[in-house]
Amino acid sequence: MKAPPKATVCLPTYNERENLEKMVRALGPHGVGVLVIDDGSPDGTGEIADRLAAELDYVQVLHRAHKEGIGRAYIAGFEHVLAGDSELILEMDCDFSHDPADVPRLIAACEAGADLALGSRYVAGGGTRNWGRLRRLISWGGSFYARVLLGVRIRDLTGGFKCFRRRVLETLDLDAIESKGYAFQIETTYRALRQGFRVEEIPIVFVDRTEGTSKMSRSIVVEAMLKVPLLRFTAR
Repeated sequence: MKAPPKATVCLPTYNERENLEKMVRALGPHGVGVLVIDDGSPDGTGEIADRLAAELDYVQVLHRAHKEGIGRAYIAGFEHVLAGDSELILEMDCDFSHDPADVPRLIAACEAGADLALGSRYVAGGGTRNWGRLRRLISWGGSFYARVLLGVRIRDLTGGFKCFRRRVLETLDLDAIESKGYAFQIETTYRALRQGFRVEEIPIVFVDRTEGTSKMSRSIVVEAMLKVPLLRFTAR
């Protein structure tokens, strides 16, 4: 029988000491590698990551000196993983908003033919939990705004729980991706679609974090609003 593709989860962290070890250990049973990308967390997250890497053979750590936004962290992580032999590269949040138990479902979707499997809150079977009405409206509205302006059918363009086939990231011009905040999620999915890759949405339930502090800010929202209209003309 053909062995399943080797998969690595890119896990960006900034001040996630409450969540990191629990997340890394929750991912272990799923047979994936984990790359922790720490942006110089002042709360000791990087030291926890180093301890886990010394203890667990499926964990690696990429230290970055400064916090530059989730987009730049993921680009650094992708480049690191592509230097190895992983066939599937995943991205997910460290705060348990994304359920580690859903990782095999995204991997299975790529094994079945998807080039990019996207964990989606806004397809049948997906949803959110522990969110207020305003946050639901902002999140859904952001995806709707991007979908209409970009002319695509993907319903959760802002989703950050993804599994890429290696060839997708090798094809995309990673150096051309400028988004630093959550516009990065819109931009990478849109660029994959423009290249003709098959993107499938897999229903997930997104749960608000219970520990640590959210990284969402007004500047991240503004970046997305300004960046999206330009993508139709700049993304390839």
